[in-house]
Amino acid sequence: MQTDPDWTDYAYFASIARHGGLQRAADDLGVSAATLSRRMRAFEVQVGRRLFRHGSDGYALTEDGRALWARTQRMEAVATEINLWREAASGPVCVRISAGTWTARDLAENLPEYWSPGQNWLPEFVHCDQMMDIARREIDIGIRNARPTQPWLAGQRVGTVQFAVYAAGPDVTGWIGPAHGATMTPSLKWLLANHGDEIVTKANCPQLACALAIAGMGRVVLPTFMGDRMPGLSRASETIEDLTSGQWLICHQDGRNEPAVRAALDALADYLMRRDAP
Repeated sequence: MQTDPDWTDYAYFASIARHGGLQRAADDLGVSAATLSRRMRAFEVQVGRRLFRHGSDGYALTEDGRALWARTQRMEAVATEINLWREAASGPVCVRISAGTWTARDLAENLPEYWSPGQNWLPEFVHCDQMMDIARREIDIGIRNARPTQPWLAGQRVGTVQFAVYAAGPDVTGWIGPAHGATMTPSLKWLLANHGDEIVTKANCPQLACALAIAGMGRVVLPTFMGDRMPGLSRASETIEDLTSGQWLICHQDGRNEPAVRAALDALADYLMRRDAP
């Protein structure tokens, strides 16, 4: 007797559809690609539809696959609403906030400026230099350097971020470059393009690069809101116009008016605009 698909199989299907292939979906789900492939073959049999076209480009969705993908996204949205409902019954709602290295550090160091215990939301910080998935609610709010382009995302510009070169002293001339595994942020790309032949040592994360700069090993590029108050470093250049960018609060269109997320957005916007005010 044929059984109905397990709810987990719908989640597995959604992950493959989102990532466009088995391996990235398997990494996301914490299962092996072989297990995921086996589950999806059985899943296609259970739903009685061919959902994927298997080829060199990965797991492309068939017409039936696209139809199911649209429905599973609605399932995920409802599941998120249920989780929020459960959390709301047990106290402040946790709001996950993602930002790059220096913005995340600034928010953590200045938390009392925009949040205090007893509010209806609880900040949870997620450091990430790559875009996390707001559609799946891996995070609730992202702080990014560009306006969102996806129609399901809402964005609010909250300031402008400027960058400059910093060093322990005027005699420091070499540069701290990116080591293997470093996230290639715009500032690192600028460094390689303009000073790639002047690198004296490398680090794979911004905090290590900054520590090396404080030790006098080389120069680094930092956002001015952080570099100007970094002990042991001083500006070694004017602001770098090529790196100046807007700063945006980004969230899901469907989530921005949830009371906890709305409160977090308002608090963050107020703090960031005050921080970047002339």
